[in-house]
Amino acid sequence: MDTAGNSAASRDKAYLMHPMTNLKRHLEIEPTVVTGGKGIYVYDDTGREYIEGLAGLWCTSLGFGEERLVEAAARQMRQLPYYHQFRGMGHHVGIDLAEKLLSIAPAGMSKVFFANSGSEANDTILKLIWYYNNALGRPQKKKVIARIKGYHGTTLAAASLSGLPHMHKAFDLPMPGILHTDCPHYYRFGKDGESEEEFATRMADNLEKMILEEGPDTVAAFFAEPIMGAGGVITPPKTYFEKVQAVLKKYDVLFVADEVICGFGRTGKMFATETYDLKPDFMTVAKALSSAYLPISGVMMSQEVFDGISKQSGEVGVLGHGFTYSGHPAAAAVALETLKIYEERDILGHIASISGRLQDGMRKFAGHPLVGEVRGIGLIGAIELVKDKATHESFDPKDGIGAFCQDRAQEHGLITRGMGDSLAFCPPLIITAAEIDEMLSRFGKALDDTAAMVDQKKLAKVA
Repeated sequence: MDTAGNSAASRDKAYLMHPMTNLKRHLEIEPTVVTGGKGIYVYDDTGREYIEGLAGLWCTSLGFGEERLVEAAARQMRQLPYYHQFRGMGHHVGIDLAEKLLSIAPAGMSKVFFANSGSEANDTILKLIWYYNNALGRPQKKKVIARIKGYHGTTLAAASLSGLPHMHKAFDLPMPGILHTDCPHYYRFGKDGESEEEFATRMADNLEKMILEEGPDTVAAFFAEPIMGAGGVITPPKTYFEKVQAVLKKYDVLFVADEVICGFGRTGKMFATETYDLKPDFMTVAKALSSAYLPISGVMMSQEVFDGISKQSGEVGVLGHGFTYSGHPAAAAVALETLKIYEERDILGHIASISGRLQDGMRKFAGHPLVGEVRGIGLIGAIELVKDKATHESFDPKDGIGAFCQDRAQEHGLITRGMGDSLAFCPPLIITAAEIDEMLSRFGKALDDTAAMVDQKKLAKVA
């Protein structure tokens, strides 16, 4: 990042710390400075155009340059640029947004609490789960189970919930009382001869064993993304959530559906909770809630959970939780306008009409010598690169194959996301069929470059 603001030459001397970055490698390369965007495209300070194949960070659902969202923010800033929601205070735009969210939410959601990011929302849920169980006289029922390769944010609690080793190492995480059960990735962890349904049964059985080993009276909740995003865009195996939810119900364990990436049409339904027939007690939403134009997130909860929280706050005297910017008026106005655009432009209908183009187009790469698995649904997916297609053997992480492919994609004008050796696609929801074709064409060039590099390494070893 050019901290001087205008001198490109200074970029080799001045950097900001970038999140989720190999800082040593970061200091050895020049950063890409994005200066503008329009539709699904962004532009850097040299004038180069890129297809933003990951919608920023899974979030810019309406693309770049949506004037209605800019105007919504400006109108609200002029009318009421800020007010809080503490001690019974409120404002119309925050109330309207809560009512709108609940009107489109899956059945069972009753109340909304606003925060500023998915991380804050998941932190909030963890606190509320503990608060709720105290209200019910269950002070021991506080442990929480998440999943290996799951991602729930980067704050202290949210990073602990996330099941990615690099988010724990050297941070002294995870926190005590947060456990991780199996990653339900059938391609990677299914046994020989085991069907998807049998794999799902094994995953649910292992979850039940963990609950029993810990003691059902100590396990409070289970956190899960309907589709595991940053862990590799891992879609659930057949019958997985049906079987997992039965286990949770059996032991009175709350279910938290993290819809931060999947919510607002990404899977073809308004929420992935509907796509996979989930019945959560809490839902986390963010990202596409405002098309990322301003930071805002939400925690939705059932009436039963809210009643318990309300009871406890009556005994304590106050619910001692909140953020200065919870439900910020400008962010709420942008979110409300975003939801209006989804309806007026029939975004769900648009996704239904073009999602097959993305999924079929991705699957055309299945025969490529480097491609092990292609997975996805709606307008989200991933292509996993492997060393051996027959055995599913992965490349050595030190080879950086996924990172190389990501870099080559950028050279060809496509921004994607390498998660290990899985390359993710999550374009703005407004993408057209022709733009999908162009996005995949650019990826194909990067894939061929990667294959050529791998072949050269093989020849070098033989020589």
